[in-house]
Amino acid sequence: MSGPLWQPDAAAVRRTALHRVMRAVEQITDLPMVATADFHDFSISSPGDFWDLVWGECGLIGDRGEGSAVIPPPPGHDLRATQFFPAATLNYAENLLAGGDLPGAQDTALVFRREDGERRVWSWAELRTAVGAVSAALVEAGVGVGDVVAAWMPNTPETVITMLATQSLGAVFTSTSPDFGPSGVLDRFGQVAPKVLIAADGYVYGGKNHDRTDALAQIVTGLPSVHQVWLVHELDHEAQVQLRVHTRYLRDILRAGGEQPDFAQLPFDAPGFILYSSGTTGPPKCLVHRSAGLLLKHASEHRWHLDVRPGDRVFWFTTCGWMMWNWLVSALAAGATLVLYDGSPFHPQSDHLWRIAEEEQITLFGVSAKYLDACAKEGLRPAEQRDLRALRTIGSTGSPLSPDTFRYVYRDVAPDVHLASISGGTDICGCFVIGDPTQPVWAGELQGPALGADVDVYDDDGTSLRFEAGVTGELVCRNALPSMPIAFLGDPSGDRYDAAYFQRFPGVWSHGDFALWTEHDGMMILGRSDATLNAGGVRIGTAEIYRQVEAFDEVVESLAIGQAFEHDTRVVLFVRMAPDHHLDDLLRARIVKRLREQCSPRHVPARIVEVADLPRTRSGKLAELAVADVVHARPVRNTEALANPESLGLFTDLEELRT
Repeated sequence: MSGPLWQPDAAAVRRTALHRVMRAVEQITDLPMVATADFHDFSISSPGDFWDLVWGECGLIGDRGEGSAVIPPPPGHDLRATQFFPAATLNYAENLLAGGDLPGAQDTALVFRREDGERRVWSWAELRTAVGAVSAALVEAGVGVGDVVAAWMPNTPETVITMLATQSLGAVFTSTSPDFGPSGVLDRFGQVAPKVLIAADGYVYGGKNHDRTDALAQIVTGLPSVHQVWLVHELDHEAQVQLRVHTRYLRDILRAGGEQPDFAQLPFDAPGFILYSSGTTGPPKCLVHRSAGLLLKHASEHRWHLDVRPGDRVFWFTTCGWMMWNWLVSALAAGATLVLYDGSPFHPQSDHLWRIAEEEQITLFGVSAKYLDACAKEGLRPAEQRDLRALRTIGSTGSPLSPDTFRYVYRDVAPDVHLASISGGTDICGCFVIGDPTQPVWAGELQGPALGADVDVYDDDGTSLRFEAGVTGELVCRNALPSMPIAFLGDPSGDRYDAAYFQRFPGVWSHGDFALWTEHDGMMILGRSDATLNAGGVRIGTAEIYRQVEAFDEVVESLAIGQAFEHDTRVVLFVRMAPDHHLDDLLRARIVKRLREQCSPRHVPARIVEVADLPRTRSGKLAELAVADVVHARPVRNTEALANPESLGLFTDLEELRT
């Protein structure tokens, strides 16, 4: 058997924060910390001590309070009743803005790059002043603790500034990207009733300006809760838009200047972010997250698993509609400089992002697995063409990274880099399985469970497959994490929350991913095991697609699945047509146009296929999982629940799904 693709040398291991904290724990507990697995055992056996360690070693600012850091759920209650730092108060924005004061931090907090060559830089002092100005303007707009501020924005400094200003007040921030159309935005923001909406007049992508002012007018009309709209100028012309509410330009707020922000000190459980996960039978689920929980979880991931240090330059190719944006911005708390990018990753040249990595001296370069696959197919060789000596870590997520692409990275990109394939989700706004800078990298494998997360793989009966290397099962987590949602909005009983994560294995979080353990104690994530679609890392509910597609008179009903294809997952849509109608290229184009404009480009299926029937359960629900099993040649689960199991034969060996 061939060896690992990468093995850190002893000197590199000693320089990592993970190695230092393991040595500290070893002295405190007298437990030998030979490998990260020993530290992981400690983190799940002594959760109070572990999360206390994260708070202290990562230098969180706030009042920790008295008592245990973690109080387990009372008898008869599930993981959701776990309490973290019940007596603590702190502020997320204060912790991020303090990153610039850490020894080793650069003067620069943010570097913004856009595909058309625009480059802007914000110092830590400028960032704090800007946050203070926007915070004061939000107060003038009537925003206070618990109110919602929404951003329909590209990945720009203005988005980061608005988020930090919102957090400084103890208000709740939510965001999505400007390529989401009116229906997609209203499905999300319409549930959370924002007071203020920050929106771009458009965005630049693929060498084109995309004007969004008409869509903005529709969105504002559909959001009666919005009192003010703050417009951000992104296009090369001054957009003119008439809205029903008072409109301001964010640039005017920033030019007016302001004082350093004040920071509301909030309980640990105070809501701070709303993210959106899939809805297979309705609108997207609104996941209410603690700011403090994200701060704590991200601190352990950034500093220990990915070795982010003060003065590092951290980049992740993401939009504001993906949880990786939240994850990226939290790296400010580690004293890192963020490199933000907006636009196509392949414009104006196919190696555009690698050129930025060279020019900005990026140390952590994060992208999707799909991007790395595309680079390999394009034949890019950054190791020969770019000076990437500053680069220590490449992060990959969004979908499984194939063994061949692991090899490509070490052969053609950066032979001495730590390649950290990570996996988690919007649901926890963090990782279940992640990298380890002190251990070897094996082709196709994620290095191990995240610290603090009691992760395992279960078979259908709920039996652990921990010592059954290579056997596929369901990814689960047996303990609570501080970044798990507080609640779903509009779910006072908690029934929807329970159904989403705890029904499959009572008392255990079931994440909806197929996974397996490897012989190296790593893991492989093999794609979704539920009906959720994963388009480039962004989870999409099938209900969003059905609502748009079934608005066409020619379509009776539709069913969407994610198909594993060429080391990625693509959306496939099956349609059952009305009598005397058939799917043709014109209807395909109309469906694509509607999904792109009303939802987002991520909602557009790679294939649209006509079928004579769609499988349903006896209660009338579409059986997406059964279709996905047939397409992937897996055993179909629970066929006895189907009213028309014979329809599954329509999905066997379809020619349209081979290319």
